[in-house]
Amino acid sequence: MVTSSTKKWRLFRAWSGLNPVWCAWQVTYRCNFHCGFCNYWKDPLGELPEQSLGQIEAGAGKLAKLGSLLVSLAGGEPFLRPDMVDIVRTVGRFHFPFVTTNGWFITPDLATDLFEAGLWGASVSIDYADAGKHDKRRGMKGCFDRAVAALDHFSRARQHDWQRVNLMCVLLDDNLSHIEPLLQLAADHDAFFMLQPYGLRKTGNERFVNTSDSVGQYLVDLKRRHRNFLSNEVFLGRFDQALDGGVPGCRAGRAFFSIDSLGDIAICVEERTRPVANLYREPASEIVRLLRERSAGNTCRDCWYNCRGEVEMLYDTVGLVRSLPTLFFDRGRPSQIPAEASNGRSGIKP
Repeated sequence: MVTSSTKKWRLFRAWSGLNPVWCAWQVTYRCNFHCGFCNYWKDPLGELPEQSLGQIEAGAGKLAKLGSLLVSLAGGEPFLRPDMVDIVRTVGRFHFPFVTTNGWFITPDLATDLFEAGLWGASVSIDYADAGKHDKRRGMKGCFDRAVAALDHFSRARQHDWQRVNLMCVLLDDNLSHIEPLLQLAADHDAFFMLQPYGLRKTGNERFVNTSDSVGQYLVDLKRRHRNFLSNEVFLGRFDQALDGGVPGCRAGRAFFSIDSLGDIAICVEERTRPVANLYREPASEIVRLLRERSAGNTCRDCWYNCRGEVEMLYDTVGLVRSLPTLFFDRGRPSQIPAEASNGRSGIKP
């Protein structure tokens, strides 16, 4: 396995060489939840075959030719696959593997096995501080308690300082007042908190879009008060623009891309029905060329997901300064960060 320091150097090499640095790898589209603000659980793509562990190993090796990437292993619900520990180990040979989960299947032993396999970070999705509201919106009774338990299992199972646990929240039409209690819930488990706004292309339903005024400044103020609010301050400051017409300059296909459960590659997860290449068919250099070709002239403003906004902060001067501690300092727990070193105190304005 490539060492942590070597992978960080390889990530820098990918960034400086204008290769993508983030890959959203959907290992399955199957899901055991029925979230109202997501259609994946009823997407026919969830009925398609999925990549074998051998294919994933070959694909991860091919991507390593670009450098080490931040690889988000997601779905659907990735832990519907029983081989996720092996997938993490395989991807972690060359890259930084992350998982995003609803938490339903996480046990103490599974969390330990994942971190021992080289998992870089785990994000558990929780959108409301109220169990009843979370369960209702996620379409699964008892899922709030299972998600909080998963957060605890991951937090206790960490093996190294560089391994991170996040509470991941989607900003919806009715949960802005839940953000600060969720920050505290994450802190209670020595976990970070990350946030992204609902993307209209998930369902096309505008009812889930938050229409509050001055969301960005409110979130920036929260970040300056809570050391475990991990989301980039510049990223948060653009939420109002994202919710009112969208943020221009999308770097999909240049800074990040998506791989679906068949190995088809698109410039982003919402473009999965328009792949430009296949991980097992084209060489790495051709994949990059085809991604750049499709990204040319891209004017999409439809999302401000983490996989877009947080990655694009690496190409923004102030955003990059904010991101460096997250990427290169081995502080995987909020309690390791002195209060006076919390983001937002350096005098740099977004």
